Amino acid sequence: MVFKKLFGSLGVGGPTVDTVLHSSAATPGGSLGGEVHLKGGDADFGIEHITLELVAHVEVEHEDGESAGGLAFDRFTVAGNFTLSRGEVRVIPFDVPLPWETPVTELYGQDLGIVLGVRTELSVSGARDKGDLDRLTVGPLPAQEAVLEALGQLGFGFRSADLELGHIHGTGQLLPFYQEIELSPAPRYADRVNEIEVTFLAGPGGLEVVLEADKRGGFFSDGGDTLGRFTIGHHEVHGRDWVAEMDSRIEALIGSRTPHGASAYGASPYSASGHGHDTGQEHHRTGPGMGTVIAAGAAGVAVGVVGGMVAAEVVDEVGDFFEGDEEDEEQEEGDEG
Repeated sequence: MVFKKLFGSLGVGGPTVDTVLHSSAATPGGSLGGEVHLKGGDADFGIEHITLELVAHVEVEHEDGESAGGLAFDRFTVAGNFTLSRGEVRVIPFDVPLPWETPVTELYGQDLGIVLGVRTELSVSGARDKGDLDRLTVGPLPAQEAVLEALGQLGFGFRSADLELGHIHGTGQLLPFYQEIELSPAPRYADRVNEIEVTFLAGPGGLEVVLEADKRGGFFSDGGDTLGRFTIGHHEVHGRDWVAEMDSRIEALIGSRTPHGASAYGASPYSASGHGHDTGQEHHRTGPGMGTVIAAGAAGVAVGVVGGMVAAEVVDEVGDFFEGDEEDEEQEEGDEG
């Protein structure tokens, strides 16, 4: 990736940089490895630092609707304080830890429509510029896969996934956003629920699973949302009948008469005001989403409703939303000038 703005400030003979990520999918809490490839320009340049920035495409809900944009959620300095000689080629390997709450972008090799990227920031002799995004692929932890596979075997289908700005009360959530995976109901639940939303909050010791059911109303029962949550230790994944356990939890969630904002499994993980966000967000709903089909041959989440974006189009969106960020930055710099 060539730094367009760096060329603009330092001239066509400035250094170039290309970040190459390892091809295998990372996992939440795991390591992200790769190499930063530098090529010197027409003169010697002082490299102050090379920083990797993790960026997510996050939905923000307002009273008037929704908006979306790139949000940086972690940074790692991988090198700095050296001189890049004229025409020099230098390769800088890196291996950095991903946050435990890093969203999952694929399941069984199929894209979920979540856009994550790694952006390289190069500070050269007082000029600081950011390059294009490299797409980051993140696969599920065993506990996440076990829950989704069980729901798939129960007949739930994938609808969409997105990232919502906000905080879930009563949890140890660290990132400023969380992931929601929206599922269409299995046939046996379809007369009682419109959809199920699943949120995973991983940590070093295990996984917290937050479930939300959009219940259908009836002659003798009210509709609306009910919430529940439970935890899984990373060491507890194997040797459990996850299909039976998730069936029991979904039945309890759907059958509960708990008012919206209360949990079917104890204290609510959401706040009493609004729908549980403490960052000014007032609604707990997924956006239109960018759902894709989960592989039909896999034992995981069953094939659901296809959303408006297939995997190839998701890749295009990475560039599109970053280009929007670049335009915003250039506008800000113009205003400052």
